Amino acid sequence: MPDVDGAVDDARALVAQWFPEARAAWLGGSVVLGSATPGSDLDVTVLLPGPPAPYRDARRFREWPVELFVHTDSSLGHYVRRDVAGGRPTMVRLLGRSVVLLDTDGSGAQWQQTAQQLLAAGPPPLTGDDLATLRYAVTDLLDDVTHAHDAHERLVCATLLADEAAHLLLHGSGHWWGRGKWVARELADLDEREASTWRSRHEQALVTAAAGDVSLLMAFADDVLVRHGGPLFEGFRLAGTDPSETPQSR
Repeated sequence: MPDVDGAVDDARALVAQWFPEARAAWLGGSVVLGSATPGSDLDVTVLLPGPPAPYRDARRFREWPVELFVHTDSSLGHYVRRDVAGGRPTMVRLLGRSVVLLDTDGSGAQWQQTAQQLLAAGPPPLTGDDLATLRYAVTDLLDDVTHAHDAHERLVCATLLADEAAHLLLHGSGHWWGRGKWVARELADLDEREASTWRSRHEQALVTAAAGDVSLLMAFADDVLVRHGGPLFEGFRLAGTDPSETPQSR
């Protein structure tokens, strides 16, 4: 496991060398969260006074792979608000669960505190079209898995079903959701909150689906749907957008 103190020192040196004009900077990600592997990178968020921010960049520094998230105040606010609205706290977590590397004007501590408060509050409730869309997606994928006659197609659909069912479970429960490794981490957090076994069920469903048995996955998805209003197909309707229409023509 990478040395956290060494990682912080390297990240501070990186900011000093590459961003001498920075107002603030934070080190987040797996190294800080205690879940780093030998392949983990440094996730460094940098606050600049203005251009060339905002941008994202991938580089190397002192043998570290580095992911840079370079922002202004306004762009940082935009991505934080987008995270909260979507229920997936990528930038919020990079700020809220971080080590402040640089803070020239108090903005480092202020953004970190704001992000910590947002993380603790959780996402807004999943309702209306957003909830209906996820219920429909899980229902549709369940149907695809049930009726697939090709093993490859069934496995591809099963993988998508596992992801979408976890998304509905987490976000529908007022919990943050994620992609990739964050599916497992968020499910573990939900289990801790509810004294439930969703994470182990999800893991076993994936393992058995990969071996050709989708019964556990289908049971998992069924239970998630029941928890959030049941399957949804007939009656699902979303209004579309015609880009040729003007406000007056509508």
